[in-house]
Amino acid sequence: MRELGAEAVTDSVARLFVEANTLLGEDIVSTFRSCLKSETSPNGRDVLSQLLENAELARESGVPLCQDTGLAVVFLEIGQDLHIAGGDLYAAVHDGVRKGCLEGYLRASVVSPPVGRRVNTGDNTPAIVHTTIVPGERLRIVVAPKGGGSENTSAIRMLRPADGRDGVKRFVLETVGKAGPNPCPPIVVGVGIGGTFELCALLAKKALLRRLGETHPEPDFAALEGELLEAINRLGTGPAGLGGNVTALAVHVETHPCHIASLPVAVNINCHSHRHREVLL
Repeated sequence: MRELGAEAVTDSVARLFVEANTLLGEDIVSTFRSCLKSETSPNGRDVLSQLLENAELARESGVPLCQDTGLAVVFLEIGQDLHIAGGDLYAAVHDGVRKGCLEGYLRASVVSPPVGRRVNTGDNTPAIVHTTIVPGERLRIVVAPKGGGSENTSAIRMLRPADGRDGVKRFVLETVGKAGPNPCPPIVVGVGIGGTFELCALLAKKALLRRLGETHPEPDFAALEGELLEAINRLGTGPAGLGGNVTALAVHVETHPCHIASLPVAVNINCHSHRHREVLL
């Protein structure tokens, strides 16, 4: 059995949290450039040009892409033959978020308790941690800071099985249309279908981790992604909500089998600062 020190986890999470907030992925930057060519609105093209400039300035200066540096959502894929030595794994993750927040001068955005006094914890902890056990002896860490504005526009609904594919499309379009400019478009839309109430929400968030341009492996759901993207961009919200035909950069769907009496659907929206970084230890 392989051993990995908890300190290595802390250092990796700290680095990833800072990098996610300052280095926009090349898949997103290239999509901005592509959308700049297809956007018909002058205001929309101006916004996309500013987003490209903002991404370059953040990369060069190390200054965050957005003042909302997000609540730290951390995905851990832990090999079943790996042992974390020298400390508690979750504590190591929280320590990493704290270290990244303080050393990277990132805004503290977490309050506790959620209702009542709502006192800022001062260091962006605790993180939200999702853990999966997988074969092997490696640890994959994905850090995905989640801004409040886009998270607030997300939704979940327990549809009837009879609602089917058309019902799923109506709910997604309703959710994105209602969101309007609030999640800072152009957005990335994660859709979870199936499972249970809590699992479909997690599927929607995991869908946001896929590289832009990668479609669902099953043709039916890849087609659904394309249909949803086209329909969302016909809404006319446009970049920054100023009008145009680029409201969303991508729609990613993830699915899971569900109960015969259920059809859970969740929509999780990410803003144009579509942030996530990962490492394999």
